[in-house]
Amino acid sequence: MLVLLPPSEGKAASGRGAPLKLESLSLPGLTAAREAVLAELVELCVGDEDKAREVLGLSEGLRGEVAKNVNLLTAGARPAGQVYTGVLYDALDLASLDAAAKKRAARSLLVFSGLWGAVRITDRIPSYRCSMGVKLPGLGALGAHWRAPMAAVLPEVAGEGLVLDLRSAAYAGAWKPKGEVAGRTATVRVLHAPTRKVVSHFNKATKGRIVRSLVSGGAVPSGPGELVEVLRELGYVVEVAVAGRGGVAWGLDVLVDEVH
Repeated sequence: MLVLLPPSEGKAASGRGAPLKLESLSLPGLTAAREAVLAELVELCVGDEDKAREVLGLSEGLRGEVAKNVNLLTAGARPAGQVYTGVLYDALDLASLDAAAKKRAARSLLVFSGLWGAVRITDRIPSYRCSMGVKLPGLGALGAHWRAPMAAVLPEVAGEGLVLDLRSAAYAGAWKPKGEVAGRTATVRVLHAPTRKVVSHFNKATKGRIVRSLVSGGAVPSGPGELVEVLRELGYVVEVAVAGRGGVAWGLDVLVDEVH
């Protein structure tokens, strides 16, 4: 099983250990594309701070985020699973998983990123600010920048099992499973049951809880149909919105009343 996650906008501070080593990150086929984004981002943020804030879509109150990018090559790195924070990652709560569940999470979770393309939760990265929606002056839209390298690397990473796609729209655009990979891919929407609408907090928190339930219980659904059965056994209310076939991913709706 491969689980595709979005990153978080907010991130924990960089560590005090060794700085980033690009060559040590998972998915080495993305290294050249990572080098290009990293160089552009650092150059942008070393220059005009106001221009950098505008390009990155940062408010005045987030001016300090530019400094993170200035120091990307020298700041201490830490596991990505510790860098990403926010509602989804709070609900997932990787730190509290037992040893076996942590190993399963390390094997199956892949976090998409405007800067790194995609990383495992064990990959050591510094804190940064660069969403997939950014258009860098020299590279253009990052979503478009990542499509070709992702298309070359991700099908092999997807293996032969279930692909559970929990990404938000901007990150989903960087790689769309095709062919037989799409047929074993399940995308998930979390809907507020009374209104049948997507509500940000419900969506993110429930996705984090779903991933935690899967890695904690050791469930390895072989495909989207079996995933539906597993989630229902775990107590989730699941509807099949799209039964994937012919290179089309499955679409699942998880209905929630409230999230504690």
